Amino acid sequence: MSDVLTRELFDTLLIWYDENKRVLPWRGTTDPYRVWVSEIMLQQTRVETVKSYFSHWMRLFPTVRALAEASEDEVLKAWEGLGYYSRARNLHRAAKMVCEVYGGEIPRDRDKLRKLPGIGDYTVGAILSIAFGIAEPAVDGNVLRVISRLTADDADVSRPEVRKRVADTLRPLMPTGRTSEFTQALFEIGALICLPNDAFRCDLCPLRAACRAYAAGMQASYPVKPEKAEKRTEKKTVLILTAEEKYAVRRRPAKGLLANLYEFPNLEGHLSEAEVRAVLGAKVVSVEPLPAATHVFTHLIWDMTGYLVRLAAPAPMDGVIWATKEEIGKTYSIPSAFRAYKKALTLV
Repeated sequence: MSDVLTRELFDTLLIWYDENKRVLPWRGTTDPYRVWVSEIMLQQTRVETVKSYFSHWMRLFPTVRALAEASEDEVLKAWEGLGYYSRARNLHRAAKMVCEVYGGEIPRDRDKLRKLPGIGDYTVGAILSIAFGIAEPAVDGNVLRVISRLTADDADVSRPEVRKRVADTLRPLMPTGRTSEFTQALFEIGALICLPNDAFRCDLCPLRAACRAYAAGMQASYPVKPEKAEKRTEKKTVLILTAEEKYAVRRRPAKGLLANLYEFPNLEGHLSEAEVRAVLGAKVVSVEPLPAATHVFTHLIWDMTGYLVRLAAPAPMDGVIWATKEEIGKTYSIPSAFRAYKKALTLV
């Protein structure tokens, strides 16, 4: 690996980065809070999606102390639609810990950072190298893809020891004074040039001459990953219950999938209109079918059907809150899994 990865190679990468880097809301800063928030948001989420969320978040919570003092509902509402909500909860918990333990200053120490909720080795490396100028690699999926192709390394990149080996190799190659650019240059070439599967753009790659996968015509063979397990499918019937210009929402359980977020009442299985009427009883005024929808989680698929159900009055139901459309928009965080059915609120 080391005979391919050299200081000269990364000098070439830095020249390319200086000339081709994108303008992004979280770039051009050494504020560790902004670096931290952006890196958490960017995990498993597209850059274009994150841009508006990051800017909105910073307006609401401009400092780590502002985040620590916010309520969980405020934090989850700001995260609404971004997915993987444990990221938001961990950010909130970690902000409280930073204020309580470190006086509101994000530590520049690896071990202290690692103890904060939701911060792993990758995020530690991003904060230390980008914000503090410390030579600590940030090894994410983009970086693993770039390095595995450059070196034609057929090791399984999902294994922690492989990530550690890549980090250990990169650490001494990080240039003093340019650790921020080094880290972001690796992110950038993985995001723009060394793309997954067969979408790579080798004709534009400044590292092509050194790339062993390119030389062998085997770019699509790297990185090596284990086969994904087949996703389980659950069928659901989502109910948009409305009465007197209010809608029914309820909080999900405190643990498990989409914990503590709000949802529209839903039932297991695909129910017919008659079955929905039977469940809700005489209070039903009308039932209108809504389009089918699918939402894919990491290990699960929701196969959903739905109904817009008008009731004579907002009836007491276990765990149900009756809220206006405006209250749902401002206060209650409805995850993107229900996005298709949230649109039904405009039908009334």
